[in-house]
Amino acid sequence: MTDEAETVGHDTVGHDGGREYRAEELARLAGITTRTLRFYRERRLLAPPRREGRIAWYDDRHLARLRTIAALLERGHTLSGIAELAEAFEHGRGVGELLGVAPTEETPVRLSPEELAERFAGEVSPENLVAAMELGYVAVDGEEFVHISRNLLDVSSALVREGIPLAAVLEAGRRVREHADAIADLFADLIGAHAPEEDAQRLRPLARSVVQAELSLALDRRLRKP
Repeated sequence: MTDEAETVGHDTVGHDGGREYRAEELARLAGITTRTLRFYRERRLLAPPRREGRIAWYDDRHLARLRTIAALLERGHTLSGIAELAEAFEHGRGVGELLGVAPTEETPVRLSPEELAERFAGEVSPENLVAAMELGYVAVDGEEFVHISRNLLDVSSALVREGIPLAAVLEAGRRVREHADAIADLFADLIGAHAPEEDAQRLRPLARSVVQAELSLALDRRLRKP
């Protein structure tokens, strides 16, 4: 007899006060079949459920993972690729490795799911979470989220508090990155042509100051337009 046959029923309150679900209820909430749920579990896309005798109990973290899987599939990711992501997340890799970046001047920030949701006023949908992950802004480390930059976190959450949808903020971030990459290439080419390559790290504050000044001037010009 399968676990799903044993776990038909309604949700309940778990030992930690959160909601817990039997397999049929979890599958219904996630919009999948119990057979698909079992398949995901066999592929290790889900953490093992809590066992109580022959009954398997799932919680809101399982539900959130299922919704994230659905969002990733809608964006064209394969189950194999999702499984690799899940394995990386569960093994608690370092922040740089998780986010796929070299050491940086930016300070990463660790957040619980509740803290992340509070920062963005209910805008942390599976689709927005996947978009943030694809940008490299966010990764998952155990039961925590890791944001790549306190500065970006503070600015993006401030924009959301001003009423701008998180999806629009993330899309703006994607477009800004394209321009930032082009500016970084320009600066690297400038240094490469006129200074030793090892000076690039030492001179990067100068590049940042130029960009900040030019952006400020550009905003002045834009805001003066009728």
